Amino acid sequence: MFKEFRTKYLTNFWNVGQAMIILAIVATVYFGIFGGGWAVTGEMTRWGGEFLELFGMDLSGYSYYKITNLDDNPLTRFEGLMLIGMFVGATIAAFMANKVKFRLPASKIRVFQAIVGGLLSGFGARLAFGCNLLDFFTGLPYFSLHTWLFAVFMVLGIYVAVKVGKLPVFMPKTELKNFGPKGKGTTHDKGRADRNFAIGVIIAILAIIWFAYLLMQAPALDLKVKASILPLGLLFGLVFGFIISKGQICFTSCFRDLFLFGRDVATKGAFYGMIIATLIVFVLMLNGYVGKVTNFSPAVAIGAFLFGFGIVFAGGCECGWTYRATEGQLHFMIVGVANVVGTMVLALSYDLIPTWIKDGPKIQLLEVFGPLGGLAVNLCLFVSALLLVFIYKRNFFAKGGY
Repeated sequence: MFKEFRTKYLTNFWNVGQAMIILAIVATVYFGIFGGGWAVTGEMTRWGGEFLELFGMDLSGYSYYKITNLDDNPLTRFEGLMLIGMFVGATIAAFMANKVKFRLPASKIRVFQAIVGGLLSGFGARLAFGCNLLDFFTGLPYFSLHTWLFAVFMVLGIYVAVKVGKLPVFMPKTELKNFGPKGKGTTHDKGRADRNFAIGVIIAILAIIWFAYLLMQAPALDLKVKASILPLGLLFGLVFGFIISKGQICFTSCFRDLFLFGRDVATKGAFYGMIIATLIVFVLMLNGYVGKVTNFSPAVAIGAFLFGFGIVFAGGCECGWTYRATEGQLHFMIVGVANVVGTMVLALSYDLIPTWIKDGPKIQLLEVFGPLGGLAVNLCLFVSALLLVFIYKRNFFAKGGY
């Protein structure tokens, strides 16, 4: 019985659409506990700032680093432990699936794409004050109109990047090799899967011990006391990382595959998950919860477009490059580093951006249309988005799949 459970849930990958729904529900539980959305690029921005401070740079004059707050360190910040937990959770899942293997980038052009795409996505995410998580997947259910602006321009950026990626210079170049009758072929290490699964179990046990240690050191649970919630930060990070790895969740492929192949499983899963999250968040907001509301501004649109273009050009969003990097793919390790550098570039240049680009009204649908009206508007937008997905898929295959 354990062997069947291990194979189905720990070794094999999950259906990406179902994993999207599970992830949306977990993210909603996260909101219900902490009153904030699941976000990662804000913490990555802090990591970039702390890296600059290591070399003696004074960041006190940069408003963006004041906004993001560089107090403490990743091990004493809730968001820091959550992000570290994501890497650990994804690593556990990768080992259990026997997916860990160091792999070099396929070509020099792919390295170029990793760097440029990573820079653009990191820069764009922080210009919009959110990435595909905070301003899309966990953002759309929170009734802030800026998230729909982000969604539209992110998808537009993805679409343009798909077209650019089809240019001959970026197309992968493959070479067939004939090893002949004397070729060695491939060898299969039958024990490798069991060894890697055991490593995954060991890392999971160590993570549980770390969680237990933090729990023992923490004061009584009080969401207003930073030290009290540190263990929960690690726990949610582990869960998030494990799910995105098991479901191979990447919002890059979510829309890229729709445009390239007419594949909509992940896209529909994401929207179904967000609709469920919207209904849960609506009840929470009726009971006093407040979601993030950001300026409906040109900065959101520009940042979203750059982010959408960047994640496709690089080959992975924050979720995608996280789980692929833990699988040993050097390409996505480069994407991750470039992403953090992109946040640094934005933070250092933010004060040079004209105010009119950054400013705009804060529009909360529940306040503008009333509770039931705001819910109806958000749900109608979700239904419209799903209809567009269905229409695009139908037209894609009606034209012969291209």
